[in-house]
Amino acid sequence: MERLEHLEAIALPVAGINCDTDQIVPARYLQKPRSANFGDYLFHAMRFDPDGAERADCLLNREPYRQARIVVANRNFGCGSSREHAVWALYDYGIRAVVAPSFGDIFFINCLKNGLLPIVLPEPPVLAALQALLSRPATLRIDLPAQTVALPDGSVHGFEVEPFAKHCLLQGIDEIDYTLARRDSIDAFERNRADA
Repeated sequence: MERLEHLEAIALPVAGINCDTDQIVPARYLQKPRSANFGDYLFHAMRFDPDGAERADCLLNREPYRQARIVVANRNFGCGSSREHAVWALYDYGIRAVVAPSFGDIFFINCLKNGLLPIVLPEPPVLAALQALLSRPATLRIDLPAQTVALPDGSVHGFEVEPFAKHCLLQGIDEIDYTLARRDSIDAFERNRADA
């Protein structure tokens, strides 16, 4: 996983409420292995017509949104089924953070386990940011150590992140990497327990 410390990047606005995991990555792609680039399927129905041609009205098909690394979304982003593939699609595309007033619970947890930072902010500044981003492209600045995000209007907002998840994001590791890094201590504990 990629380390996340400071991020300044173009933000993609996703204005609709209740953007569910099937919109993020359609179910027909769920049989693919994790090694597949799920970024190719991100918002597939919005990005492509039935013949596979790009839809001109989709922001993600326009510059500079093609280089977006942050999503600013409306309420309840990532609701619906518990598919981890939705997070994989965002991550594989290059998205490293999503800012929203609220998230689907399982999606939120899946983000943290897969190197994607979900940032919960109050609804008024998020809606103002969405309006600004729909009017013109802009960047957001995220400072994970300080737990702040600067929105397009220049306002800076603090956010909460669970300490263990923050550690993993800063180090670019997942829970398995964290455990494997402590293999010697685990082996010593097991030996001591066996001897007792």
